[in-house]
Amino acid sequence: MHGLGNDFVVIDLISHPASLSSEQIRELGNRHRGIGFDQLLMIDAPNRPDADFLYRIFNADGSEVEHCGNGARCFAKYVLDRGLIANSPIHVETANRLLTLHRNTDGQVQVDMGEPEFTPASLPLDAQQQDSYQTTVNADGSDHLIEFYAVSMGNPHAVLVVSDCENAPVKSLGARIGKLPLFPQGVNVGFMEIQDRNHIRLRVFERGAGETEACGTGACAAVVAGIKAGLLNNTVTATLNGGQLQINWQGEGHPVLMTGPAATVFEGHITLPKRAGTGE
Repeated sequence: MHGLGNDFVVIDLISHPASLSSEQIRELGNRHRGIGFDQLLMIDAPNRPDADFLYRIFNADGSEVEHCGNGARCFAKYVLDRGLIANSPIHVETANRLLTLHRNTDGQVQVDMGEPEFTPASLPLDAQQQDSYQTTVNADGSDHLIEFYAVSMGNPHAVLVVSDCENAPVKSLGARIGKLPLFPQGVNVGFMEIQDRNHIRLRVFERGAGETEACGTGACAAVVAGIKAGLLNNTVTATLNGGQLQINWQGEGHPVLMTGPAATVFEGHITLPKRAGTGE
């Protein structure tokens, strides 16, 4: 499946119980020797009584992450199309929050992403809380003094405002920022160009995946940062490499609402090699 080109393999562990190791996930994620994906999404039975499903997300390098907004839209389409639930809203348990998913009459999916967090501990970020942060990063052989906003959408984001998104050093600078000691668990890095108060252009370098066609949580974090800084209105169209998302945030104490498409590409079966020493 994909959401604006951010692509996923979706595995239904309710209908087909299984257990995958990090090595097996990496094998599946190899675009030349496996299937290939930005993230692997697992659908499982929930652990909490107010949830319909458990939603787990793994990067192509086998690491598990807390949240993926584009994946959440694909998750909703999958469980509705496959009849795992009759209708929306769908309540989905993630590693650290409960999501509410709606499929609109036009087929687009709206995700209640929960409230953003700004405390350094929520990312985590090794710094005292400020409106924005500055640090020096060496990339492409030179030092860059950068200013960024820090937002947690259930996963960590650093948002940089740039004048020209297309020519921003997303890959080199994004990779370096993601490995700064400031972010002990890494960070997703967004490069946001503000076109007007209702529109942004955004590219995101994601932890464990590199730059992807789209990043739902990254779009939410960027818009939230822009609204909090007084640069954007409450409803914003975010244009990413793969397409557009609508983001709405009414401010402190309110959840972020993200609306966008989800598409199924193909279905299939794959036989995985047995896990060494397990017989599985």
